[in-house]
Amino acid sequence: MTPLVVGVTSHRDIPAREIEPIRQRVRDFFDQLRRDLPDLQLVVLSALAEGGDQLVAQEALAHGARLIAPLPLPRELYVDDFADATVRASFDMLCSQAEVVLLSNLMEPSNHAVASQGMPRDRLYAKAGVYIASHCHILLAIWDGKASGHLGGTAQIVDYHLTGTLPGLIDRRRDTRHVLGGGDESLLYHIVCSRARPDGAPAAGLKPLQAGWRSADMQTTSTELPAEFRLMFARMAEFNAESDSYAAAIEASSQDVRSEATAIIDRTFHAADWLALHFQKRVLLAMRLSYTLAALMGIAFTFYAHLPAQDFLIYLFLLLFASGGAVALLAHHRGWHRKYLDYRALAEGLRIQSYWRRAGISANADHEFAHDNFLQKQNIELGWIRNVMRAASLYPSLRPQPATSAALAEVIAEWVGDSATCGQLHYYERKIAERTGRHHITETVGKISLWGGVAISVFLAAFALRLSQDTKVLLVLVMAVLSIIAAVREAYAYRKADKELIRQYRFMWRIFSGARAALDRTDDPVQQREILLALGDAALTEHAEWTLMQRERQVEHSKL
Repeated sequence: MTPLVVGVTSHRDIPAREIEPIRQRVRDFFDQLRRDLPDLQLVVLSALAEGGDQLVAQEALAHGARLIAPLPLPRELYVDDFADATVRASFDMLCSQAEVVLLSNLMEPSNHAVASQGMPRDRLYAKAGVYIASHCHILLAIWDGKASGHLGGTAQIVDYHLTGTLPGLIDRRRDTRHVLGGGDESLLYHIVCSRARPDGAPAAGLKPLQAGWRSADMQTTSTELPAEFRLMFARMAEFNAESDSYAAAIEASSQDVRSEATAIIDRTFHAADWLALHFQKRVLLAMRLSYTLAALMGIAFTFYAHLPAQDFLIYLFLLLFASGGAVALLAHHRGWHRKYLDYRALAEGLRIQSYWRRAGISANADHEFAHDNFLQKQNIELGWIRNVMRAASLYPSLRPQPATSAALAEVIAEWVGDSATCGQLHYYERKIAERTGRHHITETVGKISLWGGVAISVFLAAFALRLSQDTKVLLVLVMAVLSIIAAVREAYAYRKADKELIRQYRFMWRIFSGARAALDRTDDPVQQREILLALGDAALTEHAEWTLMQRERQVEHSKL
């Protein structure tokens, strides 16, 4: 379902003496990936430029990887940069074994403007490099370690991958997402090389052929894959395994593909959505069992404390306690709660990503999509969700062509919809009614318990001298049972976050209602796309907050 994507950036002028040693370092890198991450299919993104790009592509194919070659220029223009006939032959051979993709949406200038060296051509190379760095999970850099002002050069692509900025092309003004967000998924494998020029020695402190892992947070390289990234990749492999395990059920429930431009995204969405519903049912089952057992525990202990000659009830209490603990332990061990939240967050992110693509919307620039705006406040463990979204939007051959008015109208109808009929407006309206009804039941149970207890107390006070001891005990037991049921029901509602979800659904309904009204006021496709972009950003933010809130409400037997 989701591959491990390795992007490549490299110098072209690697000295001949270092070619074979670097080739061995690349082989060692792929061997390490196969050893550490055996359950993830390997995909390599390489522009097949002269030097390290082609070298890595050759080794990737030798290791059984799938090769995707996003080219910044048409092949007839691109090969002009390969002066050597051997390099051209290698390029043609690699193209025959790769999925060659022309980044046509990056081709803003005309062929005439980029036919010769200059800024327009450099910008296309830079955008291709940014595309590779933005869509890979690991960037393999064969680099001398020196900073460079050359637009789109290896140094700038490495810096973009680690910091999110690229002077002359992309300026994010070092916003908080990158300054405060930590290392996130920015993982780099650096192989140090020299340059075939008089000043070609590596940067100070580096030696040719050194190799190791780096991230935005790591000041030095490491020979071992960092543990936090290993966990993130393990989550990706787990998602793949779950998708395979339930492939038949997922396929049976999937809808027809709406658009070829979103086929990969939609397939991944359907898998994540089905798995989220599947594990949600298991979480709810575990919670209901746990709280039912907790109520029975309280009732059993109450009867044990008030009724004589009922010693067996203490054993029933212990049995119920052990059963509740077993349910909570099973849910925790299988990770049902975590999987439910993760897959729901992934599905919601992919839903927005799919609608944006079908409507011809880009989040910020041509190379960016919804994964760059989602769950940035979460820890690195949740970075796997953005990695899956990144891989799902990888295939530029399926990237959106200019969306038609009909496609835009279809997205608006499906996504936003209308109140009481379809779309997210109808969904949130229905959820508000459902959750409000359930919360009303909880409040009613609480009121019955409260006023029932008050009535029994008044009755006991009024007739204390006339009631038999057995009657008093029975009434006290009724009061206790009512209190236990009300308390457990309230705790269950809190664990499910009913009040918070009602507020969230009402907030989302207001957002979509506002978007619907704004869309109805304009027929301009540009303005409509801007509205849908803002709507998607707001929805992503709210889903992230929901994930964070729900993550604290696991099934925990000790807190019932």
